[in-house]
Amino acid sequence: MRIDVFTLFPAMFLGPLQESILKRAQERGTLAIYLHQIRDYAFDRHQMTDDLPYGGGQGMVMRPEPIFRAVQSVIGAAPTPIVLLSPQGRQFTQAIARDLAQEPRLAFICGHYEGIDERVREHLVTDELSIGDYVLTGGELAAMVVIDAVARFVPGVLGADEGAEDDSYASGLLEGPQYTRPATFGPWEVPAILRSGNHAAVARWQRRMALKRTLERRPDLLQQATLSDEDGRTLTEISADLTEPDAG
Repeated sequence: MRIDVFTLFPAMFLGPLQESILKRAQERGTLAIYLHQIRDYAFDRHQMTDDLPYGGGQGMVMRPEPIFRAVQSVIGAAPTPIVLLSPQGRQFTQAIARDLAQEPRLAFICGHYEGIDERVREHLVTDELSIGDYVLTGGELAAMVVIDAVARFVPGVLGADEGAEDDSYASGLLEGPQYTRPATFGPWEVPAILRSGNHAAVARWQRRMALKRTLERRPDLLQQATLSDEDGRTLTEISADLTEPDAG
């Protein structure tokens, strides 16, 4: 997959893109990430990319010309999703990450200042994404989050092909608790079932814990999750346990 990022601050990406999984994916050629400085496509010698908003108001607005010029120069006529990172965009989810990972090429535009000229939204951008109901100083951090989440679904990026499918949200549920060595740490022990070697029993326990954690922390996810009849019975049992009054 090729990813093009259009930003006023490309140096912000250098740390995250040069570490861990994303670094290895680029070294293997599984991912190709290109950073493009929007200022390089400005028309004036001062490389101005922002101006005062029409109608008044505080702050500056990113001009359309450098953004159009940058994207059109790099992307050309290639059919490519062009995503604007914006607090006004649709909420980014694991399902969207999976869908975007099917694309051979993606482009991200990082907004800044008080916003971006509306003509960019109307005539250049194909999608807008928000990573949460809060405002950042720019779209760079949001773009990094989206790139990382999408990359996990690109074949060959993770060490195990099924790794992304086991993550929280991948199945519609939160992931249950995880343990590793030592089996005993202070007064706390790894649950015996996980050391039993009974793979079927372990799978049932993990599913139950995922259901329990989701019910406790994000019950809203259960409304859209794909649940079996057995899951329904398990949730009924868990709910009864959670609502049962303490003895005494």
